[in-house]
Amino acid sequence: MTSAYPHLERRFAHIRALDQAHGLLHWDRETIMPPGGAAARGEQLAALERVIHEKMTDSALGDLLDEAEGGANLDLWRAANLQRMRRAWRHANALEAELVEAQSRAISAGVGAWMEARSASDFTAFLPAFEEVVRLSCDVAVAKGEAFGKSPYDALLESYEDEVTAEEIDTLFGRLAAVLPNLRDRILEAQAVRPEPQLPEGPFPAERQQALGERLMTLAGFDTTCGRLDVSAHPFTGGATGDVRITTRFDEYDFTSSVMAVMHETGHALYEQGLPADWAFQPVGQAVNMTVHESQSLLIEMQASRSPEFHGHAAAIMREELGGSGDAWDAENLYRLAIRVAPGYIRVDADEVHYPLHIMLRTRLERALIAGDLACADVPGAWNDGMAELVGIVPENDAQGCLQDIHWSAGLFGYFPTYSLGALAAAQLFRAANEQVPGIRPSLARGDFTPLLGWLREKIHSQGSLMSTHALLREATGEGLSTAAFEAHLQQRYLEA
Repeated sequence: MTSAYPHLERRFAHIRALDQAHGLLHWDRETIMPPGGAAARGEQLAALERVIHEKMTDSALGDLLDEAEGGANLDLWRAANLQRMRRAWRHANALEAELVEAQSRAISAGVGAWMEARSASDFTAFLPAFEEVVRLSCDVAVAKGEAFGKSPYDALLESYEDEVTAEEIDTLFGRLAAVLPNLRDRILEAQAVRPEPQLPEGPFPAERQQALGERLMTLAGFDTTCGRLDVSAHPFTGGATGDVRITTRFDEYDFTSSVMAVMHETGHALYEQGLPADWAFQPVGQAVNMTVHESQSLLIEMQASRSPEFHGHAAAIMREELGGSGDAWDAENLYRLAIRVAPGYIRVDADEVHYPLHIMLRTRLERALIAGDLACADVPGAWNDGMAELVGIVPENDAQGCLQDIHWSAGLFGYFPTYSLGALAAAQLFRAANEQVPGIRPSLARGDFTPLLGWLREKIHSQGSLMSTHALLREATGEGLSTAAFEAHLQQRYLEA
């Protein structure tokens, strides 16, 4: 091992600690920070991001990377760590510090404006802040595109998925677009001959829903000594090593929305809590990318928590925590409610048949925004047209439409495709897990996630960033990313069960 490599580990551990402090400031902003702190928080985040950027672009860091890459052999984990260090260095050095700081300030203002505009369902109030975030995101896309020799959008995508390109996404999404409409029609026909599932009548106080969520996430394996559940305008997972923060939001008349948001974020949190502890402050010890991260959240939410086995167990817990009684609280009814297919306005509440269509719309629009082919002011109309085309309904207002997601206000362009890529990967992984560990489904029927979580810990979580998306999936399932397992899952759950 060269003398340069240990120096790199120390530098990146320091940078990672600063990045985690940034994450906790972000969590606080989205959950408990009073509105009056927004301006100061924007300055704090911008200053911290600039410090991190300056450390990543220090010329001495580049010299150390060159020396380490040209030196003696490293073992498997250190070699992978060095590759991830270089990747992070390339992303940082593609941008000027002034652009990083300006984008951070714009995002802080954009998130605040989004929260107010979403509450008022008023896109015009959000537009000025949105335009500034998009302008700076385009500058980032161009700078990274030039540095990486990629299109601007591919360069943004690489921040969240470093292997699957926009071209490959087009192929995968094209296959889904070809099969989903017919499959949806067949599912709706089959569903129509069964009794309509009943939504239990509320109201359900937020504190009781929170107690239910905490109980279910603990069943799934969430370590409450190393994390917590809070409330935010949009559910997310954040925090730091040993302190994973997840959030949800509550609808007093539909507790199922919060339950599934909690289980989705629990999937993210289990991944974070299961990453290799020996590499906690190194790039190789972090999640591979957002495709794999979303596969973990969707595996827990869609594959496991919406399974008939788990719902048979969870129904009694729901009745107990929420004081329910009657036919609507029957396990079969709650299961049918959880897998009911119907077009809806809100992505996070969408069934897994319509969900990819929501993602296709957002991907289409954000690519047009980054390419300069769609003006920010035209987003509401383009959104509504796309919803009519892909989902078959038109939102009644901006809150149901283009203001429902926080992502664009936070500059997360290139993130949305990973949701559907993650859904494909989740189906592959859950199928492989059940083939390799036959006791998973019977255990879920007892409310026991231990066999499933053990398999995920071994095959995915403990691997950190040792492998790419396709390589990780091949090791765990025997094949790279495809739509086959997802299509088979939809067929089995909705047409054969």
